[in-house]
Amino acid sequence: MSRYNFLMANQPLFIGLVTDELGNPVESGFIGSEPCYVINDAGFHRHVPAAQIDRAVLAQMAEMMKGSEDVLSEQTAKMLGQDDPFSKAMIEQQLKNIDQQFDALMQTGMPEEMRAYLGMMGFKVVVNYHGEIVRVDQPAAASDDEGDE
Repeated sequence: MSRYNFLMANQPLFIGLVTDELGNPVESGFIGSEPCYVINDAGFHRHVPAAQIDRAVLAQMAEMMKGSEDVLSEQTAKMLGQDDPFSKAMIEQQLKNIDQQFDALMQTGMPEEMRAYLGMMGFKVVVNYHGEIVRVDQPAAASDDEGDE
C-alpha cells in the first residue's frame, strides 16, 4: 500500500482548473493521504479522488490526439527547432505511447506554471457534484468551417 501512495502525485493534477456546473472553483483536499477534489454541494463538501477526474481528463485528451500523431510531432519538432526526421520520429513514438507519458505525469504531478498557462489559455474542466466530467474546455485553433459560403 505504501508503494501506491508513493507513486501518486501529492495534489490533484488540474487543481485551479476544475469548476462545478455553476462555475464555482473546486478546491482540493485529502482523504488520508489520497488527494481529492472537494466539490461544494450546497454546503456539503464531496471529496472525489483526484485520480478519478485526472485520469478521465487525460483519457479525453489522448482520444483527441489519436490519429494526429504525425501532424502533432511535426509541429512539435518545428517548435523545438529540431525539424529533422529522427526527432520527429521520436516525438511521434512518444505521442503514440501517450498513456505512458500520462502515467508519469500522474506520478510526478503538474508544475504550477503549466497549470497557470493552461488556465490563461482557457483550459477548464467542469464536473458535476458526483465528480463526473460534464465537459472539458480546451484552447482551440481558429476553425476552418467559419465563413463557409
